Amino acid sequence: MQSLKDRHVVVTGGTGALGSAVVKAFIEAGATCHIPATDSTPPVGHLPDSKQIDVVPSIDLSSEASVDGFYARLPPLHAVVNIAGGFAYAPIADSPAKVLQQQLAMNVVSCALSCRAAVANFRKTAKGGHIVNIAARPALNPRQGANMTAYTASKAAVAAFTVALAEELKNEDISVIALAPSTLDTPANRKDMPNAKHDTWVKPTAIAELIVAHCSLSETINSGVVMPVYGKA
Repeated sequence: MQSLKDRHVVVTGGTGALGSAVVKAFIEAGATCHIPATDSTPPVGHLPDSKQIDVVPSIDLSSEASVDGFYARLPPLHAVVNIAGGFAYAPIADSPAKVLQQQLAMNVVSCALSCRAAVANFRKTAKGGHIVNIAARPALNPRQGANMTAYTASKAAVAAFTVALAEELKNEDISVIALAPSTLDTPANRKDMPNAKHDTWVKPTAIAELIVAHCSLSETINSGVVMPVYGKA
């Protein structure tokens, strides 16, 4: 394992429930986190007040120019965690093209553009790096994606993109993996599903610990993995 003290990490979606848990875990390990936020005044209530957190507002993660501009100002990076994305519960009758396009932009395009910029940053120092993407359980088990087909397709694309990119970068000491969690135990999900068995859901803190542990590995032994993270469900 290697120390993350004074390392620099990007966490897209870092102001959300899962993202903030990941940011907290990284700064506790000594890293500095750079967070691209879509809002001009991003909500940072989930985040601690720390000099190790750099929130950059008004970044459109589906825009190549915006993403490249964000990464251009960053120091050499150790890791990039792509959490930013979106969800749409929409049966096919309620899924016009704009729903699919939205899900692809929020989940696939944002991830691909961030990965592209991350690889360019890693290559400047030739020291390698870690990329962690977030897929979802329906990406591995599409039958669970009924009534949310656009979301399922976009997360399946993230999983496939991750494996292909890992193969492309296998000789550059750049690790690329994806996590595929089942339902996350977040306030929003509890509100939307008040009668569900919340104790079977995956805790964001557990995923955060897993991500930090992966990014502390000294070798890229598991690059290309799409890891199920299903909790008790």
